[in-house]
Amino acid sequence: MKGSSGKSRAGAVRKAKNKQVGSGGQGRQALEGKGPTPKAEDRAWHPAGKRKAAQDRYTAAGGKGRGAGKVAGQGARAGAPRGASGAARRSKSGDESEIVTGRNSVVEALRARIPASTLYIAARVEMDDRVKEAMKLANNRGIPMLEVMRPELDRLAGHDAVHQGIALKVPPYEYAHPIEMLDEVLARDMTPLLVALDGITDPRNLGAILRSTGAFGGQGVIVPQRRSVGVNAAAWKTSAGAAARIPVAMAPNLTQTLKALKERGVFVLGLDGDGEVSLPGLSWADRPIVIVVGSEGKGLSRLVAETCDAIVSIPIEAATESLNAGIAASVTLYEISKLRAEATPAE
Repeated sequence: MKGSSGKSRAGAVRKAKNKQVGSGGQGRQALEGKGPTPKAEDRAWHPAGKRKAAQDRYTAAGGKGRGAGKVAGQGARAGAPRGASGAARRSKSGDESEIVTGRNSVVEALRARIPASTLYIAARVEMDDRVKEAMKLANNRGIPMLEVMRPELDRLAGHDAVHQGIALKVPPYEYAHPIEMLDEVLARDMTPLLVALDGITDPRNLGAILRSTGAFGGQGVIVPQRRSVGVNAAAWKTSAGAAARIPVAMAPNLTQTLKALKERGVFVLGLDGDGEVSLPGLSWADRPIVIVVGSEGKGLSRLVAETCDAIVSIPIEAATESLNAGIAASVTLYEISKLRAEATPAE
């Protein structure tokens, strides 16, 4: 288009664009499709695929939860992913001492010869067999015994603590290393049964899980280093002394630690109400197992759930929304213990 001066006006001329050309067959592959859908067991993210991978690892480990070519107690950390290792026997609570309260807990701690600095006895306490045994054990080990008034013992035990007139001052808990704990179990020629906690912050749940682990043949508990409960006085109390017998390992990174255990042939089973595998009659009960228990509110974290070989559910009545973490762990440990006992031939 031209203006009054006879010159073309800028922007008024429509330039011809290049004509579209064919793709030359470049899009033919996309039109052909991706072929048949892979089988469920061939898909790594599918539950069936996870089960197949776990079975392959178990077979490669020789069916004992031990890596091929590895001797228990040697090379435990050689193939562990970053974050799975850490300082063994490292205290989580710094240099602060803990006060163990309750007669059963104090007696069990003294029987296990846990280092202790002072035994506190309330004035005019009822002298039953447990108190007498605690005093005898403390005297034999040269642990100082102090008689204190109940208000002072209440202050030492902490708010709402039930001390039953006796308390023991112990140093901070010394945590084991997860892989070393597995090696110790294998060295005793036992089938590993461990429990890992994911996001549990209530020490009473930890104490209850420790108690159930010891009662149903478990060999240890694993706690994350961050955002998790540690072995404190409340856990000692709830465990009724099981904390003196069942080792607790600390995992700097729980996901990486679970992966390291999987490489050693251990099956990782997470607990969740929507799990695809039902607990009764669990087919993997006779294998090396670590049970992962999530918090009651949030359940398993995403990365931990993706790391699990299977997610197991406990059948409950529809009117009950969920189980407490400690109860869920107890039910699972009992079922696995029962299935293992049934599979063991009678002598």
